[in-house]
Amino acid sequence: MTMDPVKLSICIPTYNRSAFLRRALEFYQKNIDFPFTYEIVISDNASTDDTRDVVDEFTRGGLPIRYFRRQTNGGIEPNAHSAFRHARGDYAIYTADDDRLIMDGIRSAIAYLEQHPEVSACYAPWYLHNEVEGTDGPTFYRMDENIQFARRNFPGVFALLMARHVFPEIAIYRSSAMRSATIPTRLCYSPFAHLAHFLDLGDVAFLKTPFYRAIIQTIIARDRQQLGHEEVLDSWDKYRGGLEYFLYVAAKRGTIELGGQQGQQYHNQMREFTCARMVVAIRMWLARHDYLRAYELYARVAFNGFGNHPELEPLKGVMRRMVALQTLAWMANAAAGIDRVVLHKMTNVAPLEATLRSLGLREDIMVVSDTEGYTAGEILKAAVLVPGDPDRESYVDRGFIPNLVFREVDLAGWVLV
Repeated sequence: MTMDPVKLSICIPTYNRSAFLRRALEFYQKNIDFPFTYEIVISDNASTDDTRDVVDEFTRGGLPIRYFRRQTNGGIEPNAHSAFRHARGDYAIYTADDDRLIMDGIRSAIAYLEQHPEVSACYAPWYLHNEVEGTDGPTFYRMDENIQFARRNFPGVFALLMARHVFPEIAIYRSSAMRSATIPTRLCYSPFAHLAHFLDLGDVAFLKTPFYRAIIQTIIARDRQQLGHEEVLDSWDKYRGGLEYFLYVAAKRGTIELGGQQGQQYHNQMREFTCARMVVAIRMWLARHDYLRAYELYARVAFNGFGNHPELEPLKGVMRRMVALQTLAWMANAAAGIDRVVLHKMTNVAPLEATLRSLGLREDIMVVSDTEGYTAGEILKAAVLVPGDPDRESYVDRGFIPNLVFREVDLAGWVLV
């Protein structure tokens, strides 16, 4: 059976997000006006909601949808690959089920690819969009002009990545190249690895006109968790791994040298790039009131020479105290049988209790300042914070658990800023 040729495959992986998918399909039903053929390839990661019913509704409504359902939920990457593998278009683009394509940008990018058959993939910055307010924020990175890099010009592409802090996540791929360029990765950030493969196969272009909107706040669920945000919190090593992978391919193709002064320059650039992302992660951990994770990252950033980054200066003044309090909360939560935290002789417990709660102390653990009249059983259910050694010894002598009577130095003596 012959199938009509398709110019563009819009590949949408989804899982139990029928409300988001419905909104996306409504958008495409109303707004797609391409002068070429297209299809929407939906790969369903074994959803248990009404995803299939939503797809059937829009298929009956005329959208050219091809739907595939995986037998089990294998995670985001296999599902995205499933959509790509089923694509029949000359070109393919990934889009999340809650994001949007920009029609003018897509038309322009497809025209560019048609005019430049040597290009295996074209990338572009994307907007961060607030759907609630109907406004675009800044693009994730900026391109002042279209730039096309010749096949295997790894030094030129790497220089662009470093100079503009480019994350090559949004692209339209030539399917003949995508077939072998997109492989599963786990320890390396896949967009960097895949970029190396596309550049190995042909030219790559970075276009100035965005063709993608990433929805950062949606009217369906304003506070929903975003995969991209979660990734920023702990993926800096994968970023570095992806860059190392990119440079390894370049070295094997003979376009760069990894030794000597040039190699050291590449290492320095990767360190600066990675530390910049770690500073962003620190800011996000702080927004979550997680000072333990923030300090872990701070130590690594400082080791690499970026401890005096201006964004980290306000952190230094509060780091030790907040780490101590979060560690106290963590210890009380972790120790079996503990149902109270004692703040030795503190006259106003409420503000510090609020801080402890914000740092994760369980709601069922009381916060008190006075232990007068405690029974032997109550004494064994307490974690205690004291100012210094004499008070600690007093609590231990009364039978409080020695390893749960803390001085601040016990909780944060290792915080060095």
